[in-house]
Amino acid sequence: MLPVLRSGARALRAVSGRPGPRPGGGSVWPGAALSHGAGEEAAAQDNHYRPYQSHIDSSPLQKLLLASGSALMALYNPYRHDMVAVLAETTGLPAIQKLRNRMQNHPEGNQILQERPRISTSTLDLASLRELPEGTFGKEYVRFLDVNRVTPDSRMPVKFVDDEELAYVIQRYREVHDFMHTLLGMPTNILGEVAVKWFEAVQTGLPMCILGAVFGPLHLSARNIQVLVTDLIPWAVRCGRSAHCVMNFYYENRWEQNLESLREEIGILPCPPVQT
Repeated sequence: MLPVLRSGARALRAVSGRPGPRPGGGSVWPGAALSHGAGEEAAAQDNHYRPYQSHIDSSPLQKLLLASGSALMALYNPYRHDMVAVLAETTGLPAIQKLRNRMQNHPEGNQILQERPRISTSTLDLASLRELPEGTFGKEYVRFLDVNRVTPDSRMPVKFVDDEELAYVIQRYREVHDFMHTLLGMPTNILGEVAVKWFEAVQTGLPMCILGAVFGPLHLSARNIQVLVTDLIPWAVRCGRSAHCVMNFYYENRWEQNLESLREEIGILPCPPVQT
């Protein structure tokens, strides 16, 4: 038992350190060209999942320990994105599988699974996006990045999902998170993050999103809790239920689309006016 505990602790420490190289190191996830045809034949021959660069092998017990530790740390400090990432990977397998299935059964989602695009400063031309007309999705996305002083490079690489295709799905979810903020019009403060988590919880069913939605308000003031409960949560839940699966939109091909048009296409309802 002690060796298992030690190895689980080492894995958790590894997560807390500097992120390793991003899988693929470029615009696509490794295995994009191997996910069909010859790749399927090779996978069938050795009956093993193909590893990816940042993968850390872990047993079910180690994943349980990681899930418990990361949950406590994430609840204590919601800005510990490394712990939030570990929690999603070690508790979300059934939800990730359902998301993958929904993507496979949708033309645009399936295209994303085949091409496996990545979202980072090395794959996005942020300067060109800043030159787009006002009101376009690309223009509003870079405005969100600038106003909130965030970068698409801040997303942790997946480490504890053993199936590399499922690992890409959770990586994709992670990397489109800022698109959700842009589409929902939510800032990156605790109130905005909790509202987005309610939307994502309904959309994805990820336990990490549900925990963040339920326990995130513990860090809010009484006034913000009132705004959240009376206005933002009902709106976010309605949006999550009415919207199409947000994983099935190839956002990188929609930079020039009007933001309101994209919201309408996805099924995102207008945000109610709130005063905090």
